[in-house]
Amino acid sequence: MKGRVLIIAGSDSGGGAGIQADIKTVTALQGYAATAITALTAQNTQGVHGVFGVDPDFIAQQIQVVLQDIGADSLKTGMLHSPAVIETVARELQDYFKKIPLILDPVMVAQSGANLLEPEAVENLKNMLLPLADILTPNVPEAEKLTGMQIVSPEQMQVAARSLLEMGPRSVLLKGGHLEGEILYDVLATPEGVEVFSDMRIDTRQTHGTGCTLASAIATGLAQGLTRSQAVARARAYLQRALKTAPGYGQGEGGVDHAHTVGAFQLN
Repeated sequence: MKGRVLIIAGSDSGGGAGIQADIKTVTALQGYAATAITALTAQNTQGVHGVFGVDPDFIAQQIQVVLQDIGADSLKTGMLHSPAVIETVARELQDYFKKIPLILDPVMVAQSGANLLEPEAVENLKNMLLPLADILTPNVPEAEKLTGMQIVSPEQMQVAARSLLEMGPRSVLLKGGHLEGEILYDVLATPEGVEVFSDMRIDTRQTHGTGCTLASAIATGLAQGLTRSQAVARARAYLQRALKTAPGYGQGEGGVDHAHTVGAFQLN
């Protein structure tokens, strides 16, 4: 089985992040992508210029018809911009999250700095969705908002990841790309302990959509039967290659090369 991934997220008209990045990532890793679109954005490499939210009832309908017919081997959420959308998604996934792993990417701020999560929705995210997540994948600014902690070192990342674990997710992948330094650290925390992944930082401006891409790659790995650690390791390798070969489109922070690694990560 290829691995069916239902992605619940917003659309990026520029193609570098959101649903577009998710579909390309899942496809490159030989999975099957289905979607429930939560919002439309007018977006390019220079920023988010407009957001049009999809009616929560229609979001629910998209989720229902996909799961009732096609099914899913993993679930991945991205931009859930309002309290009503979060409540809807939490309600629809209530009967599924124990059987199907949910990768929760708590999208709060776009790479350009635009706010993609209404401030009043943060508590809904913490209370309604974090307890459903198999893997929570915040970056450092998102982890700071969720925990109220300041994170400036890999050691503090481990403390924050453990704190996030106490909020209900079964595991936490805290991404360290926003920290300074030549080495980039990501921390995977589970009840069994902490695993630290590290690599040399890639010097590039083409980083739009990296969070979406990594989370969708992890979701594909879990859908294909990989362990959390294996899925994270493969997803990081996929993203690193995609960053190194980014096409450089646009005048701002462009997207990565999702298609470069097609066929490069065959499952044995």
